[in-house]
Amino acid sequence: MYAPDTALPFDDIRQLVAILPGPSAGAREAALARQAQLVKPPGALGRLEQIAVHMAAWQGNSLPTVNRPMVAVFAATHGIADRGVSPYPGAVTKQMMATFTAGKAAVNQICATFDAGLRVFDLALDYPTPDITQDAALDEKACAATMAFGMEAIAGGSDLLCLGEMGIGNTTIAAALCHGLYGGAAEDWVGAGTGASGEVLARKVEAVRAAVAFHKNHLSDPLEVLRRLGGREVAAIAGAILAARHEKVPVVLDGYVVTAAAAVLHALNPAALDHCLAGHVSAEKAHGALLARLGLVPVLDLGMRLGEGSGAALAIGVVKAAVACHRGMATFAEAGVAQEG
Repeated sequence: MYAPDTALPFDDIRQLVAILPGPSAGAREAALARQAQLVKPPGALGRLEQIAVHMAAWQGNSLPTVNRPMVAVFAATHGIADRGVSPYPGAVTKQMMATFTAGKAAVNQICATFDAGLRVFDLALDYPTPDITQDAALDEKACAATMAFGMEAIAGGSDLLCLGEMGIGNTTIAAALCHGLYGGAAEDWVGAGTGASGEVLARKVEAVRAAVAFHKNHLSDPLEVLRRLGGREVAAIAGAILAARHEKVPVVLDGYVVTAAAAVLHALNPAALDHCLAGHVSAEKAHGALLARLGLVPVLDLGMRLGEGSGAALAIGVVKAAVACHRGMATFAEAGVAQEG
């Protein structure tokens, strides 16, 4: 239950982001050496080889595992939704929570397919954050407490963490975060989200423009960008990414909103996302540009734009396959197959 009573001061969060554990060089080298001995031409499995080595390095194990993948979905409500920035009303967020609980959402089916756990967190859905065109989404204490909640929420021994979100209006929030972090025009960062077009899309662009203009004198600090332009699910996701890094758990990011949360950490420390994979690139037009800024290459490109962790969950199958090949294939010596040269 979301009732955060523990908050780290922003200075402590900055310290956690500044001093990050790195990958295991030994596990990485051992994994690369094993890849060179597997019964295949060098590089023949392409990105699967890179993913297997990534998993090995961040788990600190030359034979990594994906036995306990978990998808964590953080749900929140936003005052900006009252500006008509989405074709769906804010009430849909709570309705979708009931769908998750009933096991009937898309992410439930994907998690079942890949034997992944699913945890969904209600972040005070009855209390939307303020309209960010008129006020900050969160004060510093609430933002820090929500980040701490995200850090604690992922505890439980997962060996792969996939992050998702639910919240009507939160692609507007993601666009505002990116506009606040990177500048440009509001139009550069705004897309259709859940299907905005015409007047709805125009209102969305204007809301992002107005929000960043309202807070423009306070956006030099990425944590201020987060608390002023973000939301509870975004803050919790940033906290979860940070905690996973310190626990050496590889992370798979979902779509635009999750990646915008990750961008806040990247703005604080460009190495903050080295343990992360981009599960997919969504159909939201700015997501690909944001991934490029962060140096993340998506695992999948299926034109999805659902959110709720669905793209990250789907990438579990690819990560599992990469690890299975790495662990289970025979070496040339074991198979009695001659190597080239």
